[in-house]
Amino acid sequence: MASPTIKLNTGAEIPLIGLGTWQSKPEEVINAVECALKEAGYRHIDCAWMYGNEKEVGEGVRRSGIPRSEIFITSKLWSTHHQRVEAAVDETLANLGTDYLDLYLIHWPVHLNPNGNDPKLPTREDGSRDVLTEWKISDTWAQMEAVLAKGKVRAIGVSNFSEKLLERDLLPHAKVVPAVDQVELHLYNPQLGLLAYLKSKGIVAQAYSPLGSTNSPLLQDETASALAQQHGLSTADVLLGYLVAKDIVTLPKSVTPARIKSNLEGALAAAKKLTKEDIAKLDGVAAAGKQNRLITPPWGVDLGFDNWPVKVQRK
Repeated sequence: MASPTIKLNTGAEIPLIGLGTWQSKPEEVINAVECALKEAGYRHIDCAWMYGNEKEVGEGVRRSGIPRSEIFITSKLWSTHHQRVEAAVDETLANLGTDYLDLYLIHWPVHLNPNGNDPKLPTREDGSRDVLTEWKISDTWAQMEAVLAKGKVRAIGVSNFSEKLLERDLLPHAKVVPAVDQVELHLYNPQLGLLAYLKSKGIVAQAYSPLGSTNSPLLQDETASALAQQHGLSTADVLLGYLVAKDIVTLPKSVTPARIKSNLEGALAAAKKLTKEDIAKLDGVAAAGKQNRLITPPWGVDLGFDNWPVKVQRK
């Protein structure tokens, strides 16, 4: 079963449902990607250098036998690489075994010390993250625009960017408007204000952790479960379909073949069955006391999001 697509501001089509690969072990992700492409009908794979499994994602793509031209592949610039975007792209392309990316994102609007005590998550002596607070994200974006111009990537975007950061730090300096903003979006963190803002700018919203994270309470939610029962769906179907119905690119992660298949099929079935009233009911769940942002790394800088209590570290 193929995923429907929506159009990016580049004119390219992006499948509305993709396979997420965060926290997928290298040996598991080969089979997951192969299964998703060859057996389940996915044509969109979301990966990142930070996940440590790009080579295996590439191997899964090759084993699937699906032509590269039919697959939409996203990867992300890690926070220690903001001063060397093109080199980071080249490394990711080599890992994946491809000569272009369909989409390349700034993973977080945070630049970590590239010469720190760890290549991925350097820390200061007090244990806080070693963030280069003077770095301008607009300088990272200029390099993103350069790799786009060279054709190494076909679209560029951001991840974990709030409206505040986009308005203040990126868009005033950008020649190219980001194609997407990939953020934590789900029933308990619907970010309705951010979604409206992104739509007004022609930026497509992407949802990571659409089912929540490990041991998340979403699958036991009473409202989603009641709608699932009403429509002959599973609760997971409703959680995914709720996002897809709103034209949010949705990235469920699994390494289990049956779940990989049911995530795609169930999301599409739910997106068709859920009514406007159902969507409105689901939109109201978080505001009625269930608001819960699940992914909040301790960056020590204010990213400008609602519902993210943060202690901003002093210089």
